[in-house]
Amino acid sequence: MARKIAILTAIGAAISLGGCSVVDEGLWPVVMGEDPEPIRITRTQEALPAASPAVPAEEIRSEVPIASTQTREVDALPGAPEVVPLRTMQSQAGPVTGTYVGSKISSLSGELNVLKATLSNQNNEFQALLNTTTQNSQRYHAIIAAISARLQIGTTPGNPVLNSQWQSAQAELDRVFQDTSRLSELSNRVAANSALANYLVEATRAAFGIQGAVDEDHRQLSVLEDDVSRTVVSIDRLLNEVNETIARQNNYATAERRNLTALALAISNGEAFGPNLSTFAFNEAVRLAHAPSGPSASVAAGPGARLPLVVIRFDQPNVEYQGALYAAVSQAIERRPSALFDVVAVTPNRGGPSEVASSSGAAKKSAEKVMRALLAMGLPATRLNLSSSTSEQALANEVRVYIR
Repeated sequence: MARKIAILTAIGAAISLGGCSVVDEGLWPVVMGEDPEPIRITRTQEALPAASPAVPAEEIRSEVPIASTQTREVDALPGAPEVVPLRTMQSQAGPVTGTYVGSKISSLSGELNVLKATLSNQNNEFQALLNTTTQNSQRYHAIIAAISARLQIGTTPGNPVLNSQWQSAQAELDRVFQDTSRLSELSNRVAANSALANYLVEATRAAFGIQGAVDEDHRQLSVLEDDVSRTVVSIDRLLNEVNETIARQNNYATAERRNLTALALAISNGEAFGPNLSTFAFNEAVRLAHAPSGPSASVAAGPGARLPLVVIRFDQPNVEYQGALYAAVSQAIERRPSALFDVVAVTPNRGGPSEVASSSGAAKKSAEKVMRALLAMGLPATRLNLSSSTSEQALANEVRVYIR
């Protein structure tokens, strides 16, 4: 009896184990299918917003060019001239007509929008260059003012502090020249836009004669033609402004280069002379042109009695003559702005031929120094003439400056 019970127990256990195996086999696919599947769905939902937020492809394509062509305008800095803003709004596309002329209009409008974007960038570049040039000029004049103030109260000849400031001023002036070169490059690129603008004008006008167009095509062509014409006006205005700025900057930088050369001579002597002689002559010519007419004073003497304006005797080493030379020449220019000057090396006609030849060589070197000093003061070389002579009255080597 006990044996039968044991056998029945074993059979029941086997049946139970078989049932558990069947249950496990039936439950395993459910467990494996429920957990991973939501994970896959969750990842898909997280990736969708980052990829593309359910926006039609046409809308995405229409937004990209607008964002890429929008440029931030450059503002004028304090003290810098402000550039006139240009009308470079992107052209809006009209209704699609489905004709060949309609596709031509779409192509021309796209090229016009590219041209407008380029023109807007160039206008901003022009404003940025004006800002940079203004800053460089302000720093340059601040340094020049500091040097002039120091020279006005007097200082030692060749003061190293002033020499360092002079080099800084020269570096700032070089930057102004570099800005002018960049303006010239910008002018060339703006001028290149005119070729594309002229093509758009001709192509738009020629499109009116193409057959197969509808009334809407001609209406859009009229709008496009007006838009192209306004763009041509904007190009011409920007080109004129850039070229005028280049001319002003060239005149300014060239004049300041001469002033800087004269200032170097003043630093070498430790005293201020005054304005550049070339600038001074121009200002005096303008003043006399607007002055009331009257008897003018003549600086030059008569033909038979030509008196020197300045006589510099080199009878000792290190003769200080720059201050007196500048004062005399500036007074002569004040009376006659177009005056020309003869720098004559005078040698005493005494002693033997060898002594006269030796003295003549020394006098010519002194005359060359005087001429270089006049050039450093800003007097153009075209208004100077160098020569030599001998004199019975001269006691030592002299350099005489005459007006002719």
